[in-house]
Amino acid sequence: MDTAQTPRFTYQKVHRYLSAWLDARAPELAHRLPSLRDVARHLNVSLSSSKQAFALLEAQGRIQARPKVGYFSVAGAASSRLPPALSLIDRLYASARQPGMLALSSDSPTMLASLEGPLLSVERELLRQLPRADAPPFAPFGEPALREALARCYSRGVDDHWQADQVFVGADWRSVFELALRTLLPRGAWVLVESPCSWLVLRLLQAAGMQIVEAPLGADGRFDLQAVARVFSEKPIRAAVLSSTVNIPQGGAMPIQDKQHLCALLAEHQAWLIENDSYGALCEAAAGQRYRDHADPERLLVLAGFDKCIGAEAPFGYLLCRGAASSLAQAFLAQGFRLPSYRQQAVARLLSTGSLARHQGQLIRHLARSRQRMAQLLERHAADCLRLTMPVAGATFWLQAVRPVDMQAVCKQLLDQGVVIVPGALFSQAGFWRDHLRLSFTVDWQLDIEAALVKLARAIRQAPQLP
Repeated sequence: MDTAQTPRFTYQKVHRYLSAWLDARAPELAHRLPSLRDVARHLNVSLSSSKQAFALLEAQGRIQARPKVGYFSVAGAASSRLPPALSLIDRLYASARQPGMLALSSDSPTMLASLEGPLLSVERELLRQLPRADAPPFAPFGEPALREALARCYSRGVDDHWQADQVFVGADWRSVFELALRTLLPRGAWVLVESPCSWLVLRLLQAAGMQIVEAPLGADGRFDLQAVARVFSEKPIRAAVLSSTVNIPQGGAMPIQDKQHLCALLAEHQAWLIENDSYGALCEAAAGQRYRDHADPERLLVLAGFDKCIGAEAPFGYLLCRGAASSLAQAFLAQGFRLPSYRQQAVARLLSTGSLARHQGQLIRHLARSRQRMAQLLERHAADCLRLTMPVAGATFWLQAVRPVDMQAVCKQLLDQGVVIVPGALFSQAGFWRDHLRLSFTVDWQLDIEAALVKLARAIRQAPQLP
């Protein structure tokens, strides 16, 4: 396999050359780069291609222009260096936001298309239309308009109806999940999770003092239901945290009958179903595939947020719960979230007018195109070292190495080369998935993604085999 394949776009050739030039120099100093014309002449490319590569590096924060002087590398400040004691997941999270790093680790669909522009336009319109109050409104459970809109959105008829006072809005998904755990479960409670499981879910469960039992998913996206039943018979499971439609990050879809069986087990043992609906709206085959359609409504809590569909300007998390609404109301009142009223009302209007639903449909199509594009690159450069399984939905691939190699070692090697991936071991506390990785396809396609995948494939081929 030719891993040194020529870039398909000329500016990528220039970008690679300049990146290598910058990597070869001391990062703590500002170095003057060759001129645009010198680079174009040296690489035998057009001046416009050279300009495009320089502009991309400037947007990445790696270089800066000085009028009448030229381009200089951005010196790395001491404060931007990562503390050596950081855990791997914290190092990955921080590295993905460092200038010059190419992150294949994000699961942010709105990188492909966000709704932040319309959101801010609606907010400005509301600011003009509505009278300003002398004091901020008292809305500890979320803005009434947003709670009403969410209740309507999740209601499916007379037998599956939500009321606004069963909806609670918080600062973000994380804080709402933490509050729900404190309210519903005592410290030391046993919680069942799908595995691989979101590293954030695992971290928050651990921080809340929960005892975690992992149920591994097969390649077909299904549990071993007999093994899960044994877990319920052996341990006092108080709750299960499960993805609503598609298993995240694995990307498989569990059959309806399996979800019905699991919901029956939860009901039999009077355990809570905490359904993570973060990606529920971004799955075309969502109808009839949700756990909540088959769960005990009095032992159900649905948890989601707006950041996956709208963007970072709408960070709010929310939950819906019937059986513990009064306890959650007390908890939200004590927490005292202070959330921007007009921003919440703007989100509510996007929901009520159907703008958010239309955007979600567009986002599903963007994700499908980006998924296919990344799959083609993986087939071209890594078919001999990675097993590619197409996810049903979501924003990432869940990939297994053909040889059992330690992906944490691969990850650390790639960090030194400016590429961020997430090793599979971070999605388990039981030692599963060491030869897997999560690879995002919600990326900036202006960057040289192909070169990053070439580095990934090379690192996997060179990695030592697990014992």
